[in-house]
Amino acid sequence: MMGAPVLSFDDADNLVKAYFRAHERIEETAGDEPSALNEKGFGGASVGEGQVYFEYLKDKQALECSALVYRFRSAPRPGMIDGFKAEAKQGTATGGGEVDFEPENGSLFLSRVYGDKVDYATFVKEIDALLVASVDWAKDVVPRVAQKINQGK
Repeated sequence: MMGAPVLSFDDADNLVKAYFRAHERIEETAGDEPSALNEKGFGGASVGEGQVYFEYLKDKQALECSALVYRFRSAPRPGMIDGFKAEAKQGTATGGGEVDFEPENGSLFLSRVYGDKVDYATFVKEIDALLVASVDWAKDVVPRVAQKINQGK
């Protein structure tokens, strides 16, 4: 009988450390690394053209990984977020993530949540795919959806 998924803070921190190691964000040797997540459970990095953020969800015992697509300067126009969700439903690659608009910071992300332990190589590969997709969305999908909204389609 399997219980509910459980990912401890240490498990989540180790996943993020593995990701940072893979992208040389940590230079210390294993075992001497500082925590990758701060005391509130947040971490992040710029990798190539993208930005990825991590948040340990204590209440769900899960790690949310979010790759930034676009940061709005003001509230998005009506229909904009639905337009992004429609793009994902139509098959635009999301790198395994879901469209995630965070109104508190006015940002659009592609996000995925890990509730179970996963091996480091898989995690790095999946977060890299999420990051690549977010950069593609920033370059291609954001202008396309904005054009549709501006044309009233």
